[in-house]
Amino acid sequence: MQVIDNTAVHMKIPSNELGHLVGHIERCEVLRDDGKFAEVMVYWGIKEMQRLIKVYGDAPSPMFNEYDWPGMYTPFVHQKTTASYLALRQRAFCFNEAGTGKTSSVIWAADYLINQGLVKRILVICPLSIMYSAWQADIFKTAMHRTVGVAYGDANRRKKIINGEYEFVIINFDGVGTVSEEIGKVGFDLIVIDEANAYKTVTTKRWKTLAKLITPATRLWMMTGTPASQSPMDAFGLAKLVNPIGVPKYMTSWRDKVMHQVTPFKWVPKATSQQDVFNALQPAIRFEKAQCLDLPMVMYQTREIPLSPQAAKYYKVLRDQLLIEAVGETVSAVNAAAKLTKLLQIAGGAVYTDDREVIEFDVSPRLNALMEVIDETNNKVIVFVPYTHTIKLVARHLNQQGVINEIIEGSVSAKLRSDIINKFQTAKDPRVLVIQPQAASHGVTLTAADTVVFWSPVMSVETYIQCIARIDRVGQVNSMTVVHLQGAEVERRVYQMLQGKVDSHEKLVDLYKQELGI
Repeated sequence: MQVIDNTAVHMKIPSNELGHLVGHIERCEVLRDDGKFAEVMVYWGIKEMQRLIKVYGDAPSPMFNEYDWPGMYTPFVHQKTTASYLALRQRAFCFNEAGTGKTSSVIWAADYLINQGLVKRILVICPLSIMYSAWQADIFKTAMHRTVGVAYGDANRRKKIINGEYEFVIINFDGVGTVSEEIGKVGFDLIVIDEANAYKTVTTKRWKTLAKLITPATRLWMMTGTPASQSPMDAFGLAKLVNPIGVPKYMTSWRDKVMHQVTPFKWVPKATSQQDVFNALQPAIRFEKAQCLDLPMVMYQTREIPLSPQAAKYYKVLRDQLLIEAVGETVSAVNAAAKLTKLLQIAGGAVYTDDREVIEFDVSPRLNALMEVIDETNNKVIVFVPYTHTIKLVARHLNQQGVINEIIEGSVSAKLRSDIINKFQTAKDPRVLVIQPQAASHGVTLTAADTVVFWSPVMSVETYIQCIARIDRVGQVNSMTVVHLQGAEVERRVYQMLQGKVDSHEKLVDLYKQELGI
């Protein structure tokens, strides 16, 4: 296929396929037909190319030529390619690696389809932690001329947003079931699933609810950086939604195709399973960070995770207590830092009492967000956790989820620390290091990881920069991602201070006063 004068696509096809092509596409012209091969010119429009894909599986996208790519930033080449690929396909997977900007690619593709009159409303289903910080923020930056509503809160608020006139509606996974009837009535033209592995199991209520919302006319794009990363079985649920003809009707038949039973209770992947999974998860596009030569080396993400009711309650109690104590008091930088630390500890999940006992809070939303980040990369991850008692909480959860991890904190001996780092750099496991920032913020190379997660913010700009420098140094071959987890206002303020490289005693006092509103 060759695009001629940005107007038409020139094709040479077998003569016996000519009738099929002309039957599918009206705006085409036969230039020559010798009985064996025919030359055809097809109008280079989005509808014609979409039909061409149904016949031949591929076609050049007119989006490159027709679209202005609005937004605050110039898209990277791989983002344009991804957006153009999705825009041509009614159902498709986007397997671009985390940190490659696939959210913006999807927004551009959806915006282009709105411009073409092919889509009116888009439903984005994603984790709670990225509804605002990723999707809403990226729509504001990428397609600021479009309206966006976040369907979060009680059922009435969700219904109001869904029944409104927003072009983009964002909702979290578990919220879909609450208002599935309203979603079905509205009939969104395009449904986008971010972190699509949440829908890998067909027996879950979540999967069944989504399947009922998808009609033959619904466009569906599913996104994840790690498709079927745990088992070939994980591909079945995703393929049943996007490419149902690519897998058997029943899950047991798929299991027999890709897995081999070695004991009554143990199944292992067959040698052919990787190719079977690849074939099932089509059509798909994937860019790894290493392929995206125009990406900045370090990218930053924020995941907004609301405090659990329990943590929010005690956070408010402590904040009110600090406000009472602050009346008439001269606040020093040392006092401000100590009191801010208490608030940060509660937000992070565990705090010391005056008797040096540890009280743990429900931080399951933050733990879920951490697992989302880990699941979105095929490489290793470092989690910086400032407080010793919270480190144990995080490591315990990773163990429960089957994620092999090691801890580095102040009490770990220098020899054991060296052994852990060597294993992390040279062996398959551990996959995750949970580190107290002060214990490994200088002189340590951890380039086996390409992702750094701050469970809570640190209180020093120097420490923050040095933590990131553990992966951003000689030996790193991938683009890197730094993720901030936040849920309390004090965390937002400290992260802003860190990213602004503001590190002064006066700033801590100001931050403390801002938090208390004094």
